Amino acid sequence: MQKLISIFTPCYNEEENIKLIYSRVKSVMNGFNNYSYEHVFIDNCSKDKTLNILRDIASKDKNVKIIVNAKNFGIIRSGFHGIIQCKGDAVIPIAADLQDPPEMIRDFILKWEEGYKLVIGVKTNSKENPVMYLIRKIFYDIISRIAETEQIKNFNGYALYDKSFIEVISKIDDPYPYFRGMVSDFGFDRYEIPYNQPKRERGKSSYSFYSLYDTAMQGFVNHSKVPLRLASFIGFGVAIISFMVAIGYFIYKLFYWDNFQVGVAPLVTGIFFFSGVQLFFLGIIGEYIGAIFTQVKKRPLVIEKERINF
Repeated sequence: MQKLISIFTPCYNEEENIKLIYSRVKSVMNGFNNYSYEHVFIDNCSKDKTLNILRDIASKDKNVKIIVNAKNFGIIRSGFHGIIQCKGDAVIPIAADLQDPPEMIRDFILKWEEGYKLVIGVKTNSKENPVMYLIRKIFYDIISRIAETEQIKNFNGYALYDKSFIEVISKIDDPYPYFRGMVSDFGFDRYEIPYNQPKRERGKSSYSFYSLYDTAMQGFVNHSKVPLRLASFIGFGVAIISFMVAIGYFIYKLFYWDNFQVGVAPLVTGIFFFSGVQLFFLGIIGEYIGAIFTQVKKRPLVIEKERINF
């Protein structure tokens, strides 16, 4: 019996890319006669012609399967839900924007055949916006330093995942999972393949700066207590410094009682500084509380409106 390879593509307003990602994946998979495959798309309530194009493709190719969400549930929830719906012996998520080269699927499968449970793509360079690439690089550097578990730098989720890994993560009861962090959490043997990420040629990315910030904070909250402990350390350190400064001012005032005037400027500067520190760490604590709040609500990842070709 042939093994099944599941290719998974989340999409939102990708009408300019859908036909191309479908045809390039199909071209790669046609080169593997010893495997059957399914290409699963999950449409996150697109506002353009994405779903109509997918319906047309699925009517002609039964390898194409579509999950239609009832509303836009966000890339994190929708993407994770789609991955665990795939039934293949291996699952390969690939973005619809073609910035993850579909031709790498061939390399993933060949390394999987050697026995690796995870074969992941790691970006060595990217032709995306230089500012966004720098921000991503800084994030990966920071989280790899403070995380309590290993984090893979420049890894965006493009990889081959063995069915055994998918079975493990499908049992995780998390309504807002940080999928990238799970890859190194569970100790599966992996092989890393470097690649250069091409520029997005068609359409506009729906991944805003806020989405990037949300993903980054999700990584920090899920994998590190350092921000919380940093608040305690900084608070303790600032308290000691403030006490020493107060002693210094007091001694100086004793020696120069008539000439030394403290002035308003140091007081105003100190108030704004300490207020900024307090607000920053209140925000950090709020992120952790928000994550807990999301967990305890136990809401489903998505609500499906329709399935096609399943």
